[in-house]
Amino acid sequence: MLGLWISLTFCLHGVLSQFPRVCTTDGALQTKNCCPRWTDGTPCGFRSGRGRCRNGVAFSSLAAGQVPLYNDDRWDWPRYYYDSTCECYGNYGGFDCGDCKHGYFGERCERRKTLVRREIRELSLVDRRRFFSYLALAKTTKSKDYVVLTTGDRHHRDTFRFVDASIYDVFAWMHYFSMKPIMVNSTLDDSKNFAHQGPVFPGWHRMALMFLEREIQRMTGDEDFAFPYYDWRGEQNCSICTNDFMGDNDVQGNLDPYSHFSNWRGICSGYDYPDAYCPVIQEHQMETILRKPGTDPVAARLPSVQDVEDTLQWRDLDTPPYNETATRSFRNALEGFLRPSDGVTLERNMHNLVHMYLGGTMSRVPISSNDPIFIVHHGFVDK
Repeated sequence: MLGLWISLTFCLHGVLSQFPRVCTTDGALQTKNCCPRWTDGTPCGFRSGRGRCRNGVAFSSLAAGQVPLYNDDRWDWPRYYYDSTCECYGNYGGFDCGDCKHGYFGERCERRKTLVRREIRELSLVDRRRFFSYLALAKTTKSKDYVVLTTGDRHHRDTFRFVDASIYDVFAWMHYFSMKPIMVNSTLDDSKNFAHQGPVFPGWHRMALMFLEREIQRMTGDEDFAFPYYDWRGEQNCSICTNDFMGDNDVQGNLDPYSHFSNWRGICSGYDYPDAYCPVIQEHQMETILRKPGTDPVAARLPSVQDVEDTLQWRDLDTPPYNETATRSFRNALEGFLRPSDGVTLERNMHNLVHMYLGGTMSRVPISSNDPIFIVHHGFVDK
């Protein structure tokens, strides 16, 4: 079983778990086929040489004939929903091979471009405003390609519904969806999830950032857009928690009404319980974004420069038992379950410490991606 789990955690294509709109029709779900026709009229753009429909999921973590002990719908993604998906050729990408792989542009995806992410405080005023305006646009623009899954009862498939969400909310939902407890023979096990507490942690979050970054590029037509990051090493306080950047807040955690994100509400927030998927999807029921940096006495500081240097000393990506108790593990130190200096003592640091320090929405990790400060935090974790 451990071997199966490790295989699954490295299957990044699976854990992102997007639902293409065209693959959530009754017909697509009944036939378990997610090979949409591209503009040339053929599945996956086959006639144009973009890809082909593969019968059998391309990224399977199970050996032939093996029956999983888990009956979670996310296990061995997307086999629960689809038996056929697109396999894209060359530099083509996307669920229908109609897009390019990350870093490639052009009608034939022939142009390779390297974008450099910069520290948010180094952005010019124009670039900073572009970042904020693009986020606002992503938050208010309905995704034309993806929908999100909601149900009040994960044990019964006939209660599952696919609903519209904004581009940003699709991203926030993906993080939430990946973190729900895993269902084992109809029993929920919260000791594992699909994005944290294991080898997948760095890769999953890198892929998630790349997904949203690409969606914003497509939405705006701006090929040169890249997310900034927040270098929090050695900060005495959150210097970007001001209205010029990510927003000031009052003592109750409410963002200042003059900040960029004061009116943002979080998808899947409130009324959360393990055997549901995002039961709250109406705007008026969603919670507003909250933030209370530095008020948690258990997390009253941000990681130091030395913490980062100590984390980088560990050369093994991960070590047995590949969870939050792993010692001398780069991933566990980076994720923040391990003291970076000795690699043995379990403590909150690095990634986890920043979430706890920022408080509010960010401290509730499953829905933390609703706060856009999540992007600049994870941009630095990725760096």
